Amino acid sequence: MSWLADTRSSVAAEKILDAAAELFVRDGVATVGMNEIAKAAGCSRATLYRYFENREALHIAYVHREAGSITGKVATAVAGVDDPTERLVEAMLISLQLVRENPALSAWFRPGEYFGGSLGLHSEVINAMVSAFVAADGVTTETHLKAKWYVRVIISLLAHPEDNPEDERTLITEFVAPLLASDVNPTSAAPARSGGSATQRAR
Repeated sequence: MSWLADTRSSVAAEKILDAAAELFVRDGVATVGMNEIAKAAGCSRATLYRYFENREALHIAYVHREAGSITGKVATAVAGVDDPTERLVEAMLISLQLVRENPALSAWFRPGEYFGGSLGLHSEVINAMVSAFVAADGVTTETHLKAKWYVRVIISLLAHPEDNPEDERTLITEFVAPLLASDVNPTSAAPARSGGSATQRAR
């Protein structure tokens, strides 16, 4: 992987995050250090630290990127669901599904990993994820706090999934969605798509 061809910082940063993702899947998030990431990305440690000052900064950037990608897919999948509570339920369930189906994301929730342990609810990581999940316009303090809860519920279910998928749906439908549906908007500005359920459209 050559760094001479990179003309923009974003391109170089993406290469680093892509290399880190492969290591997270292969070796686990907790064991991957900056030395390993630099080697896998084909750059020097000095170059790596130019873009990410430490491992935590790299983790936050990675989470932010992946959360944004998931949000876009979820928004498209639930665009045709009119009821706000039902839309939020489907959005949360699809978010869980997309993370679990993606090896580079599900690696973060293996037992003992970054999100599986005490660092899973680190405020900086939560803030990075919230920025991807909350609608850009009309965000109030209450909305932001509810969005944090939205993300924390998803993290909790990923780290400690229910044995029965229907139990997850029930928990979200009865105890989470009614309180969040009026403020949190993970589906703004998404084009409607016809055919199939919201979960099927997310695949």
